[in-house]
Amino acid sequence: MKPVQRVLTFLRSLAPEQNVSRLLMASLLLGLMVGAAVSILEWIVLQLLLHTVRELPLWALACAPMVGLGIATLTLRTIGGGITPSTSDEYIRAYHQQTPYLRGRDLFPRMMSGVATIGLGGAVGLEGPAIYAGSMGGLRIARTLRSWLGADYAKVLLTAGAAAGISSLFQAPATGVVFALEAPYRDDLAHRALLPSLVASAAGYLAFVSIALVEPETVLPFAFDSGIGTAQLVGAVLLGLGAGFGGRVYAWCVRRAKAVAASYPAANAVVIGGAILAGLAVLSDQTLGSPITLGPGLSVVEWLLEEEHAVGAVLLVFVLRAVATFVTVGAGGTGGFFIPLAMQGVLFGSVVGNSLDAAGLGTANESLWPVLGLAAFLGAGYRTPLAAVMFVAESTGGGAVVPALVAAAVSQLVAGPSSVSTGQMIERTGLVEGKANSPVANVLKPIPLSVPPDSTVYEFIHNLAIGQQVKTVPVLDGSTYLGLLTVASCSAIDRDEWNETKVTDVMDADAPVGSPNWYVRDAMVAMQRGNYDMLAILSDDVFVGVVSAEDIVRLEEIIEVTR
Repeated sequence: MKPVQRVLTFLRSLAPEQNVSRLLMASLLLGLMVGAAVSILEWIVLQLLLHTVRELPLWALACAPMVGLGIATLTLRTIGGGITPSTSDEYIRAYHQQTPYLRGRDLFPRMMSGVATIGLGGAVGLEGPAIYAGSMGGLRIARTLRSWLGADYAKVLLTAGAAAGISSLFQAPATGVVFALEAPYRDDLAHRALLPSLVASAAGYLAFVSIALVEPETVLPFAFDSGIGTAQLVGAVLLGLGAGFGGRVYAWCVRRAKAVAASYPAANAVVIGGAILAGLAVLSDQTLGSPITLGPGLSVVEWLLEEEHAVGAVLLVFVLRAVATFVTVGAGGTGGFFIPLAMQGVLFGSVVGNSLDAAGLGTANESLWPVLGLAAFLGAGYRTPLAAVMFVAESTGGGAVVPALVAAAVSQLVAGPSSVSTGQMIERTGLVEGKANSPVANVLKPIPLSVPPDSTVYEFIHNLAIGQQVKTVPVLDGSTYLGLLTVASCSAIDRDEWNETKVTDVMDADAPVGSPNWYVRDAMVAMQRGNYDMLAILSDDVFVGVVSAEDIVRLEEIIEVTR
């Protein structure tokens, strides 16, 4: 081969595959579209509406959230045909569908609902509508260009669109990517969409800053020395413990508020919720000098930096802001929780820092604590610790990354499985998406082989283990589930004692159990973690059946194939 041909061959080998090139081009187009759309959305909500509302007399300002909630509810009920106010949760639910789908006609009513809720003072964030618009745009491009791209990229572009939404809204491209990849799972990442998300996120950021309809607001304008010592790391651990517990409580309250919004008459929820928000606005204005409970919460940082505040005042804002968000959600408002959670973290970090200072244990690095609080509280509430730390890194120039990592990691340990998102799954378990993402009811065996509690080990071994060739059975007292019995647990008993030993003496009463609302994926993870080939399914403590590894196309084979 001639030298020229070798060079040309080498250069051709550097070019990506055709499908990858097309996917990246589609991601670039998607990012530009989302960045432009979010820029317009932010201008309408923050500049045209919320800024105007804040200039109103106190009585009118206090009434504005009720008007916003009323418009939001009416829009969802009429134009939307009764759809829910969910936005970022819709992205997560669509991601976990075998074929991602978001109904196009729902975009306008949900955007209108978000604009009315947030623009008129509801205490939720604009990132929810931004994520929803971005993911909807991703699916639309995937469908429009299907013959050019191929049929396998809907989920990838869905994720890339969500990344572009976050990136453009916060001018934080890396945060947008990490958040979109972290959000679908509590303990995993949607890694397949990484490269398209990077392209879409960067394009969205560039489109947003190029249009620049609204001057970007800095979420963390704290100045601090980046020198980190033992005191800061110990403080990060303590702050992570508190934020983990606080994030867990916050997430539970958000889920309860969502349940209230779904179960109570809309008119009652709007009136009661609006009245409470009005009372909170007046209370905060009279006690703190500002109606700080209104809007997403970016004014919290401005309030903190105005002057030094007593610990009690900061704690009061922490409580009032949290209640305002819960009430907004419970009254049917549309919006996200990224900024509300971030501001709760800033306030919590300030409380911790001020308390340490009052006790004589503070450091010269006082502005570090609000930053660490954000990383820990946001990561715990949304179960997105990497996105929270990345947000801190992009917002502060990287000076607080190490203690932020410590605080976020500790908060994750305390937060447990709770999250403000109701659609998150535990983790990916493989590539068999169609099976893993189906309801567990599809593989439920309602009348399995079982043993009563008065059976002996001998009866189980000879009648079921040998006679029916089963290794695991549930122990049932009527419809009451008692535990799982395995051949392995029986083999630990001396054979001479099989006739006298009851199955209840060797069963595992603490074996993991599942819910009928689970997906097959959740059942697979629970069985894998408990090292069982069967999982009992209970509904309100009533036994409804079992799921076995064989019913899920042999769990061992799926795990082996997808490692």
